[in-house]
Amino acid sequence: MLDGLCDGPLVEKNRYCVEYEGFTWEIDEFLGENSGLVVAEIELESPDQVFALPPWIGREVSEDIRYYNTYLSKYPFSTWKP
Repeated sequence: MLDGLCDGPLVEKNRYCVEYEGFTWEIDEFLGENSGLVVAEIELESPDQVFALPPWIGREVSEDIRYYNTYLSKYPFSTWKP
């Protein structure tokens, strides 16, 4: 059913929850056309809330629209130029 409703490829992913220093990190491992992309996020009570970064965390991408699901459905990670 989704194949008929979606313009681009489906955004497929596995989500894992990992506890670190009192926070639950949601880690999305993308599949299909977005294979190779892994994104981690946490929910904060306020923008200035202090938290410890896990050693496996990468760069901040919250404001980068390329990582939004709507963008990934139109421009999959596999098509990005290095």
